[in-house]
This record gives sequence, structure tokens and C-alpha cells, in this order.
Amino acid sequence: MTYTSASLDALRTQGDELADATVTALFERGEVGKFNTLMRYVSTVGQDLPEGLPDVAREYLHATGAPPDWVDWAEMEKARLFFIDNNVHISTALSFASMPACYVLPHVAKLLSATHSLKYPSKRMAETGQFTVYLMRPDAFEAGSRFIPAAQKVRLLHASIRHHLKREGLWDIAALGTPICQEDMIGGQMMFSIQVLDALHRLGIHMSNEGADAYYYAWRVVGAFLGVDQAHVPQTIQDARVFSDLYMTRHMGPSEEGALLTRQLIDLYEEVVPGTFFDPVVSALIRYLIGDTCADWLKVPRTPWDTLVKAAPAVLGVLESLEDRSPVVAWALDRLGYLTSVLELSSLTRGRVMHYAIPEHLKADYGVSTTVLPTARWTPPPATIGQR
Repeated sequence: MTYTSASLDALRTQGDELADATVTALFERGEVGKFNTLMRYVSTVGQDLPEGLPDVAREYLHATGAPPDWVDWAEMEKARLFFIDNNVHISTALSFASMPACYVLPHVAKLLSATHSLKYPSKRMAETGQFTVYLMRPDAFEAGSRFIPAAQKVRLLHASIRHHLKREGLWDIAALGTPICQEDMIGGQMMFSIQVLDALHRLGIHMSNEGADAYYYAWRVVGAFLGVDQAHVPQTIQDARVFSDLYMTRHMGPSEEGALLTRQLIDLYEEVVPGTFFDPVVSALIRYLIGDTCADWLKVPRTPWDTLVKAAPAVLGVLESLEDRSPVVAWALDRLGYLTSVLELSSLTRGRVMHYAIPEHLKADYGVSTTVLPTARWTPPPATIGQR
């Protein structure tokens, strides 16, 4: 598949027709509150939909309640095993590479800061972590699964944000396209797939091409559930890299929102890490994984750990070699990774199940500013001479 600036510009005008129509109907009929109240108790596949659920919502849930017919279940099982083998590393990559990569896109940072509230940065990380765990469970698409209902609600949440931003005139559509447009949805898919795989590689994690392909495939399935137009989604990792590189270079650059989101992310994880001695590791790891230029745009502080963290691939490489050679070590490391991921997620969620609801008033719920976004696109400069 060939991607050009023109083809990506076309994707900036497109939203999610089904979800957008559902949300519009719920607002027009004054049924958003009823929907949120009833859907709070619908959290697993196989539950009967509650009495009184608006008809338009019931139709949406039936239409989006099954996996695409093209899903290769053998490939999904490979992806699950890849996740089990690398769960703690994937969590690290999501937190310290994928999220900062989102923040280095000024229009995305503006949207995230507006719709997730800077005061509660743990909310987005908790939702992302919980969503990924739901996806990678063996029963992700079976009765009792939490993944499909979560995906259905996230898709409506995105549509509600589009609805509010358009209706209230808070988004410069002429300059920036549709909020949470198809280009950005595919770009988000790249953040959680290609950017994660690149971060794992940079950390020195041993991966097979087969495992990486399967992990990317799983996020293609996620994209289908979230309303991404499959006609434009890269089918292979090679095509995905072309899309990701073009997407990033079209939009990346510094912004105050991106820097503030990053500061909140750093503060969040410094609170999770016991004590204060290792706090600088958070900043050092982000800088190592996203590079100096992006880290400087996001105002990631330099620390004495910047050099030490570069030894991480060597250390992890030794552990990976031991894991490759010994089933017992592999089991122990997988178990340790699982427990570490559970501890991290429980710290972010504070033991709660994260619920996804349609906000009835975006400004009141999320603190949206009416500031108009700049229209100029950033052209990334080369790294500053003398940077480490």
C-alpha cells in the first residue's frame, strides 16, 4: 500500500460513521444519561442487554459485538503468547515510549490534555493498561470477556469527543481535520504496535519476526473494533512502518501541552517507584527510548542516569539469553513479569475497574479549553549539535 501526504490528508476528514451516528442520536433524544447508567453494568460478553436501553444503542452493540470475520485465531494466539513472554517489557514500552510519542504530536497532545484532564494522568494510563490486559487474555472474545464491551464503549467515547468538539466549535476542523480522525486512529494503532516493538528492540528484548508480526496483527484487530477503516490500515509491519514514519514527520514537534503531559507522566511514575533514589530513571528511560530531540521537545530533564540507562539492553540481554536456554528461568521471569505488570496496573487503577462513559458535557467533564490550535505544521529539525 502506498501512503502519501495527500492520502493521509484525505483521512483527516473522516471519522467513524457508525459510532458518530449512534452518539448523535443519543444526544438528540436526550438518552445519554440513561445509556451510561444502564451500560455501567454491562461489562462482559454474553450478558443480556438491560431493559430500557435506547434502541439506537442496542443496534450499535449488536452490530459491533463480534470480531471481524477475517480474524486468524492462530495468529491471535501467537500474539497472546508474545504478550505473556514480554508483558512487563510491553508495559514499559507503552508507558515510556508510546505515550511520549503521542505527546510529541502537538494536536494529539492538545486533544489528550483537553479530554483526559491533566489533573488525573493516571486515568489514561490505567485505561490503556486495563484495555491491553483484556485483549491479551485467552478468553478475550468469548463469553465472560471484558474486552469487547470495553472496545465498544471506547469507540463511543471517541465519537462523543468528536461530537462535542464539533458542536461547540472547539476544534479548528479546516486546519486540523476531524477530531480523532481516521489518520489519528491509525496513528494511534501505530503507537501501540510499531512504537512498542521498536522500544522492545531498543531495550534489547529477544523477539522473533513471527512474534512481532502476530503482535502487530492483534492491534489490527483492535483497530477494527475501534472503528478504524480497514481499507486504509497497513496490513504488514513493513507498510505500518512507512505509515508511522510519514504520520510522525507530518505532525511531530514541541508544544506546551506535550511538555505538561510528559511532566505529569514522569511525576506519576516517580510516585509508583518506591523512594526517591530511582526517580530519575523514569526521565532517563523516556529519553533513551524516544531520543534526545523528542525528549527535548517534551522538556524531559537530563539526569545522571541518562548514561547508566543505556546499559539496560546489555542487562536485559543476559536475562533474555538465560530465558532462551532454561524453561525454569523462562517460567520464573514470565511470572515475575506478570506480577510486576499486575502491581503497576493496580497502582494506576487503585484497585478499581475503569469505566468508559459518554460525557454529557465535555467542557464540564474534561476541562476543554476554547483556545484555537495553531494551523502550521511542524517540520522536525535535526538533533542539536552536541546532544548526548
